[in-house]
Amino acid sequence: MVALLLGACSDPAPSPPPAPSTATTANASTTTIAPVTNVASTIPTVRPTTTVAPVAGPAFTGTASAVTAADLGASWRPGCPVAPDDLRLLRLSFWGFDDQPHVGSLVVAASVTAAVLEVFHTLYDQRFPIRRMEPVDVYGADDDASMAVDNTSAFNCRPAVAEGPPHWSNHAYGLAIDVNPVENPYILSGRVLPPAGAEFVDRSVYRPGMAVAGGVLTSAFAAVGWGWGGTWSNPDYQHFSSTGG
Repeated sequence: MVALLLGACSDPAPSPPPAPSTATTANASTTTIAPVTNVASTIPTVRPTTTVAPVAGPAFTGTASAVTAADLGASWRPGCPVAPDDLRLLRLSFWGFDDQPHVGSLVVAASVTAAVLEVFHTLYDQRFPIRRMEPVDVYGADDDASMAVDNTSAFNCRPAVAEGPPHWSNHAYGLAIDVNPVENPYILSGRVLPPAGAEFVDRSVYRPGMAVAGGVLTSAFAAVGWGWGGTWSNPDYQHFSSTGG
């Protein structure tokens, strides 16, 4: 009888909570993932990211040293618009297309040394690939020969390759740099310079080493106030300069 009374007075066992309804589950998912009705319209053209990623490998190094006329070889001569004292030889780390770190050389104006070091430090941190980096004197100051091997270069005492009256190029002042000329050709009145750059005339699909609006390369130069020839009526995708010309 006692046992019966105790059982009658006990609280009933709690019922298990109801399982979530299908409607609740569906509502939870739609708050985070919206249905896509037109996939093609939501996928942007592929462009390289500008987000800095951790770099595995040695740290970036960049040094500047004075140069003489002898150091500049065929790339300088009396009558050039700048003297050797106005130029500097930079030794810079860069990542190659082999995904390995290398050290190359550029000759630039002394006045832009800090800006150029900053640009190539950024490119190194972003692992932007560069084919090779040698002073144009290695190619006898022949711009066509330098471009043909995809060489990134800067100073060269030469006239501008452009339409109109002859005038000094910004390269003759050490104020311009051409990066990966094959991946970033100069298109002058239908001519592709260098000719090997013909396969990169179509800029709609990004490939390693290319200069594109908002990409790693153009953003690095824009951050120090340099202009890009890729926006010209005769686009010079390889060309960056401190004056914009």
